[in-house]
Amino acid sequence: MRDPYTVLGVTRGTSHEDIRKAYRKLAKQLHPDRNPGDEKAAERFKEVSAAYDIVGDADKRGRFDRGEIDAAGQPRRPGFGGYNARGQARPGAGPGAGGFGGFEGGAEDIFDEIFGHMRRTRGGGGAGAGGSAGAGAGFGAGARRSQPMRGADRHFSLKIGFLDAARGCKRRLTLPDGKQIDVTIPAGLTDGQQIRLRHQGDAGRNNGEAGDALIEVTVEPHPFFVRQGDDVLLDLPVTVDEAVLGAKIAVPTIDGMVAVTVPKGASSGTTLRLKGRGLPLKGGAQSQRGDQYVKLKIVLPDKPNSALEKLIEGWVKSHKYDVRAKYTVD
Repeated sequence: MRDPYTVLGVTRGTSHEDIRKAYRKLAKQLHPDRNPGDEKAAERFKEVSAAYDIVGDADKRGRFDRGEIDAAGQPRRPGFGGYNARGQARPGAGPGAGGFGGFEGGAEDIFDEIFGHMRRTRGGGGAGAGGSAGAGAGFGAGARRSQPMRGADRHFSLKIGFLDAARGCKRRLTLPDGKQIDVTIPAGLTDGQQIRLRHQGDAGRNNGEAGDALIEVTVEPHPFFVRQGDDVLLDLPVTVDEAVLGAKIAVPTIDGMVAVTVPKGASSGTTLRLKGRGLPLKGGAQSQRGDQYVKLKIVLPDKPNSALEKLIEGWVKSHKYDVRAKYTVD
């Protein structure tokens, strides 16, 4: 398996955020949904996802850089790839470091090459030669192959609308192998939140458990709702008569329209609180929710209205008031 840094087109010193950006760019280009029937793109997508599983995880990246695991995420055996004979990581050792750093495969490949060479050159002759080859093969292949190994995690990205994230929903995701899985989006999910689907990643080896599917969800902005923690903010236009006389109006919420009373004499900026009309509280009961705050904005007609102008002119003559009296500078 190729070096994960090379696969993602980055260097070892690249920041985690830049690695994440590189992965997202490649994953978007290579996703099977955008390349139906393209086997090369599907294979490349698998390779990119596997590479990000290593260097996109801080712990795995550190272990890989120290030579403790290989490019497939599998542990290296003591004495090879950055370990000393006691199983301790050698200072400064990276992938392929150590006495047998020239081998790119795992310990199984190393032992197969060593003992396979012995068997070929000695022809299996002699009890000593046969015994050495058998012991080596047993240690290198038999023991290695009998050890269950967990499959690699797979990384995916999913984009959903604001209301779907607020209310919760289900989305179908197509995996690189063509398999489709249903993803449950919990109500109140935040932008960038990751969902883990257990055992939906790569298959394990030697009866090991499968890896997980890790789905990073991007929430698209809404035309007029804005999220602030567990609350929802809304700027709502009202007419002059609604603000002056008061009115009962329909207000949108994430659950639909509700009736709200605008108090008489409301000014632009007046904020109304709709209790429990926000998003589910994190860690709270399902019934516990944040609030929605509605800020009123008085909006005049689109076109000049002569009747309204005459009405205001007449009213101002007898009811003039100064709204900027305190806005003075000495």
